[in-house]
Formats: sequence, C-alpha cells, structure tokens
Amino acid sequence: MANAYAQLAMKSVNIYTSARIFISGLLLAACGLTGDEAPQNGMLPIESPTPELTNVSSEEITLMESGASPNMVVTPVSVELPSPIPIPTSDWRPPPYPAPWAIRPQDHFYFDRPIPSGEVNWPNPRYRYGSTLFGEENIHTGVDLGADRGTLVLAAGPGEVVWTGYGLYRGIYDETDPYGLAVAIEHDYGYQGIQLHTVYAHMQSIRVWDGQRVQSGEILGTVGDTGHASGPHLHFEIRLGDNRYWSTRNPELWIAPPIGWGVLAGRVEDTFGNLLKEYLVQIYSIKSGERWDVWTYAEGTIHSDDFYRENFVISDLPSGPYDIRVDFAGRSFSAQLYLYPGQTNFIVFRGRNGFNVEPTPTPVDLTNPPDL
Repeated sequence: MANAYAQLAMKSVNIYTSARIFISGLLLAACGLTGDEAPQNGMLPIESPTPELTNVSSEEITLMESGASPNMVVTPVSVELPSPIPIPTSDWRPPPYPAPWAIRPQDHFYFDRPIPSGEVNWPNPRYRYGSTLFGEENIHTGVDLGADRGTLVLAAGPGEVVWTGYGLYRGIYDETDPYGLAVAIEHDYGYQGIQLHTVYAHMQSIRVWDGQRVQSGEILGTVGDTGHASGPHLHFEIRLGDNRYWSTRNPELWIAPPIGWGVLAGRVEDTFGNLLKEYLVQIYSIKSGERWDVWTYAEGTIHSDDFYRENFVISDLPSGPYDIRVDFAGRSFSAQLYLYPGQTNFIVFRGRNGFNVEPTPTPVDLTNPPDL
C-alpha cells in the first residue's frame, strides 16, 4: 500500500480555481512554490519599523473564510495594531480534520494526533522541529506534545509496531537511551514510494508489543518522562525512509490540522539566498491581534520537506488575515497574507528583497474531506 494516500491525493488537484489578489495589497498565502521557483510578481515588502496594514472588514473576512472571491475593491487604510500585542494563551483547539487529509497533492496530512482531543496535543512552541533552544539542547528531530503524565498515547496511523521499549536510538536495549520508553510504527503506506514510520517517546508505559498490528487511534501506552526529558510530554517523530534518527521530517507538515485552522510554512533567507538559522518570524492576526513567534531551523540532523524546502513551520493557526514580520539588517519587513484552513500556506523572505507571497487557489467547502 506504499504511496497509496499520495496517489489518492492527486485526484483532488483540479478542485480549485485561481484566487484573486486584492488591489489593496492583501496577498493570499502561497502554496505550490519553493524558494527559488517562486515568481517575483507577488512581492509585498514593507520596509519600515511600523508597517502599514490593510484595514480588512468583517464582511471581507467572512467571504474569504467561506472560500468566496470578493467583488469589491478594498481601500487601504493606515491602522496600528494594539501595543503591546497579547501573546495567545488558549489551551483549546477544534477537533482535527480526519486523516488522511489532502486538499492538494503537495499537502500530506496523513496522520492523526497521537494525543486525544481535550488534552495538550499541539507542539511546544519553544522547542519545535529543528530547534536547539538556542544552543541549550541537541537539535530537535520531532515535536513535543506537553500532555500530563498518564495521558493516553494513540497510534497516529495504521501499521505494524516495529519497536517497543528502551534503546530506540541505537536499536539495542539500553535504559540510558535518550528516547526512554518508546514505540515505533511502520505504516501501511508511504509517500512517493518511500516508507513512513512514526515514533512515540518518553512514555511512562507501553501497552503494545513488537509485531502487533494497530489502527489509527489505538492505545499505545501513556505519557511519561523517561529518557532525556525535563518533564512529562510525548516526543513525536515522522521518519521518511529508514526508521532512523537521521531520517526525520517536520511532523507539523504531516499531522492533520484542527478544523478551520491551517499551517504556515516558509523559507527565510538572506539577500544572497543563504538560509537564516534560528531566526525569529513574528506572526500577527489582523483579526484578533494575537501574536505567535516561530524560529527557523538550526543546522543539524533534520530535513526540509522535498516539496516546500522550508526552514520554519507553525501549525494550528486559525484561518484568517495575518501580518508576517521579519527584522533584517536594521529594518522591519512585513507582508500580509490570508491563511486558508486545512492546508499548508507558504511564504518566502529574501533579505533586503523582502517577502514573496503567492496566491493560494480558492478552497472548496471544507465541511467534509474531498473525494480522494
């Protein structure tokens, strides 16, 4: 069944039509383009410490959230966001889209959340994939879901259990292994013909055995803090290819987002095309005033997605208009985009050349998954 979901997802490629770009400069979020391939004609750089933002009415936001294309011309108005911007502290998420969820072939939300809804089942924002906590830790090859000790750990997809217990890192029993008690699953499907595995680490208890067949949502064990862990949480990895520490990809591009919410990925470079490492990207909701911070990948044993070639990802963002900011060479650069739900939205920053944003195709009704 390798690559079954990716082949099925290809059937949905024609469900979109091209979206309009607002004359005001409110750009729609990019998808389907990688760093050097992205055209230059979608650029909206704003090079001032306090960038001007487009005033977006509630009617326009409603139209965009429904997938409709507004017919009105929007008049830009200079406004200021509240200062200081409040940091969101919400511990609630809508239930996720059913996996596999792939509106477009480049999306690959193949996995359910390994922690049940109602618990903390979203990534720790300070220690995402590719982070070193600014040199305090080894580079992070997964995401940490900070659920309480004893919370159930669930299989993210169907497959066969190929590892249980201590020693996953070296592949031999070792109670000093950094993963602690861990489970690994080889899944019934792959991506572009390449095998997929998921890893569940730092567990308190394990309730499955090697060779056992499991289905999505089946209980694997409970959350703990075994191995190299400062407190109870689940370390979750996606491995593409071999079931090895060196074969990971960013799980935030593979886990189905909450209903009505989406994912923002991007590539942050200097003016000469070099990746900026552990570099701050600030994300402001124009609708609510909330702020999210995300840092680009450090250098080390991680891999960008073969399609997106990203160096940052932040999942679990409510759909709507956003202002994205990066400070570079003494200037504050900003670009506005509309983040569509149920898909990966993409943006590129190129140093003194500013941002490049490309429109995303108008989405269909997301009440139910497309006919894959």
